[in-house]
Amino acid sequence: MSRDVKEERCERCDCIIGLGCACSPDGSVSKAKPTPHTRQEWRRFPADTILISPTQYAHLPGACGHLTEELVTPPRWGWIPDPAAGLWDRLGISHPATATAGNTTRQAVRRCEDCQTAWSAT
Repeated sequence: MSRDVKEERCERCDCIIGLGCACSPDGSVSKAKPTPHTRQEWRRFPADTILISPTQYAHLPGACGHLTEELVTPPRWGWIPDPAAGLWDRLGISHPATATAGNTTRQAVRRCEDCQTAWSAT
């Protein structure tokens, strides 16, 4: 007797809900002080690589606790290994970032809030 299990992915971080997604279930931003996150060293992606999820979010390697390097694989993800200076800061609906590696059809139109916080702290 087999049972089909559908992986439900979070629209914000693209992690499987209940298996890695740490986002608030109601989508609200927590008013509590965020827990400090130590940026993890990733092996395949330099720290300035812009990772692009299937949900059009941009992430930075190791900058958020809800994304691991093992999840970032084509064809689900695309990335920009050597982004132009200032691309992260300009990124938005009016200035999408298009992947140059992995799944090159991926475009990011918004930044992960946790990654943005980590980027701003550097």
